[in-house]
Amino acid sequence: MIELSLTDLLKITGGEATASAASDTVVTSVTTDSREVTAGCLFVAKPGEFSDGHAFIDKALASGAVLALAERQTYDDARAVHPSIIVDDAVEAMGKIAAHIVEYLKAKNDAKVIGITGSAGKTTTKDLLAGILSRVAPTVSPIGSYNGEVGVPLTVFSATEDTKFFVIEMGATGVGHLTYLTDMVHPHVGVVLCVGTAHAGEFGGVENIEKAKGELVEALDADGIAILNAEDPRVARMESRARAQVRFFGTSEQKPERAGVWAADVIVNSSGQPRLTLQFPDGYSQRITSGLLGRHHVGNILAAANAAYALDISPQIIAESLEGQRANSRWRMERGERADGVSIINDAYNANPESMRAALVTLAELGLGEDGAPGRRTWAVLGEMLELGDKSIHEHDLLGRMAVRMNIKKLVVVGRGAKPAYNSAVLEGSWGDEAFYVESVDEARDLLQKELQPGDIALFKSSNGAGLRFLGDDIAAFVKEGEDA
Repeated sequence: MIELSLTDLLKITGGEATASAASDTVVTSVTTDSREVTAGCLFVAKPGEFSDGHAFIDKALASGAVLALAERQTYDDARAVHPSIIVDDAVEAMGKIAAHIVEYLKAKNDAKVIGITGSAGKTTTKDLLAGILSRVAPTVSPIGSYNGEVGVPLTVFSATEDTKFFVIEMGATGVGHLTYLTDMVHPHVGVVLCVGTAHAGEFGGVENIEKAKGELVEALDADGIAILNAEDPRVARMESRARAQVRFFGTSEQKPERAGVWAADVIVNSSGQPRLTLQFPDGYSQRITSGLLGRHHVGNILAAANAAYALDISPQIIAESLEGQRANSRWRMERGERADGVSIINDAYNANPESMRAALVTLAELGLGEDGAPGRRTWAVLGEMLELGDKSIHEHDLLGRMAVRMNIKKLVVVGRGAKPAYNSAVLEGSWGDEAFYVESVDEARDLLQKELQPGDIALFKSSNGAGLRFLGDDIAAFVKEGEDA
């Protein structure tokens, strides 16, 4: 982190120091989690939905924190005032500190900020782009899916004096949220992947999702570059909201006028990995095989390539980096192989109708036999897609029908919220032991431990809150009695 003194922090946040805060205090890291405190840390006492960070200030200071960023004065057991900076809103103050660091590094290193948003694919695209840029210069990107008003500042705080690139994942659950983030970091490049129905219930409809995602495009200055998905009409028409230069990406034969890096001859190999030819605006082209799983990742690959190209990274370096590159973040089409020949695909970090359909397509393709060989038995273990609002029953219903029509051999639906998928699968013709419904993850675990056989492929897919990512881990690690680990 960029070191900051107490004087710096007071000036940046507009807060007031408690009498116990030493004037020579220097902060060398920031966290909101008392378990992650290290020596020299600023502990942000963030009020939360289930716990209040102010209750953990004592623990943070005992673990090496030198200062707290708090919304009220607090005391230790001896009634001594904790060394703190008192502000009206701790999260907002975090944002101010992050904004200061970004501006400092822009002035010092001509650092560039790349913002990435979309209803699906943000984390994978972030990982791909960070993989490219880190080959060229020191690059900061989020751990996992840090993408909100707390996650973005925490990402920025990991910057050092030589940081050149910030790859910032930007999520939103309402109109205005992205504007808050863009006002904080002022991106030079903005990438919009897609507008789907994730969080439609929170947003009040897909039209508001489009409006919110487009805030990233509106935030770019005239010398910035917007990277837009030409094959998503809601994203493509964000061009009208841009002051910045616009570049499109896609795979169709007809390229728009302002096409950036494009893809040709897209296929998926027998391992489920996309193969494509990257076509650059300067005429350079290169065929690559991605380390990702599923045809739907082609858009993420192109988005990362375009963002890197917009930052003047050479096509050769971009192609070399993308060759074989996988996502660094867990539970995103993560494939593992058990010793007994069962394949596990764990894609249960997040889910919406679009990503569910893409995952089922990949599962179906992986189940096909090659050159007349028999196919593999496929299992779709599906949990609830959360935050769909009044579209939830309809979207889960469509999901069950799709699983049957794609000839997925076994369907396991977990939890009441997802049950319409089971009901529709039965109505579509899945009888007997072709479709299962269970109330809980524990029941699903028992079923799968009993029924999975060597050669099977099992996909685990749900929203984060449904917990299927941990079920996938359990099943991946399971060894039947009598077998060697």
